[in-house]
Amino acid sequence: DDTISIAVSLGAKVFKRSLNNDFSQQRNFGLSKSKGRWVLFIDADERVTSQLCAEILEVIHSYKNDYIGFYIKRRDFIWHKEIKYGETGKAKFIRLARKGYGKWTRFVHEGWDLKGRVSTMSNYITHFPHAQIREFVSNINYYSSLQANSNTKDNKRSSLVKIIFWPKLKFITNYFLRVGFLDDTHGFVIAVLMSFHSFLSWSKQWMTQKE
Repeated sequence: DDTISIAVSLGAKVFKRSLNNDFSQQRNFGLSKSKGRWVLFIDADERVTSQLCAEILEVIHSYKNDYIGFYIKRRDFIWHKEIKYGETGKAKFIRLARKGYGKWTRFVHEGWDLKGRVSTMSNYITHFPHAQIREFVSNINYYSSLQANSNTKDNKRSSLVKIIFWPKLKFITNYFLRVGFLDDTHGFVIAVLMSFHSFLSWSKQWMTQKE
């Protein structure tokens, strides 16, 4: 898309680097290039609200702030509806932190590992993923391959039991225990697709084990 050209036109300094299927190292590369005392990570399908912007500025300029990082809650909007429950509902991630107090780990589903006190911001990032179902399915196929590799790296083993039962358990967890059914048809479709992600991850790893 036109992300790079738009960023440049607005005065951003752009660095190019191949992802190499390692999200944590990509973020750590960005972290190494940042010059400020505080660093905020935002993905291309996320937006910082004006309320969150004001809260961030207040926090980083406060002399009373002794935290080194902050969780930021995220509101997901999929197919023109806010998803409030299930796996994606009410998610929060460490996205704002002082530089030099930690690094990103895991090459998929990465997290910012910080050494020090962290808190949670009151306002939200808004998130607009998966504009269409085919895009969602394509992403599931891609991320399930990375997850299979990550499982292998963490010395986890796939099995017929995991291939059969873990996807079912994921659906039950997201749709019933995390009350995804309250998101109506959206919640059901998302629960099914995330269950499919689990099935693909364990199946791909099992195929790799047999090679």
